[in-house]
Amino acid sequence: MSFIDKAKNAAEDAIGKVKEAVGDVTGNDSLEADGKSDQAEASVKDAGEKAKDLGNDLKDKF
Repeated sequence: MSFIDKAKNAAEDAIGKVKEAVGDVTGNDSLEADGKSDQAEASVKDAGEKAKDLGNDLKDKF
């Protein structure tokens, strides 16, 4: 996983956490749900990048 991909995923996760918190405090269910969605998307992207890295590492060993 490149540094840029890690940074993008971390930023998306952080933005999601802020949206979720603001939505919770203001009672805006849509914003809160959007924040949770952003966090989930960042987690999925992170897992995909890690799987891709693992595949590349295994390929390089053989």
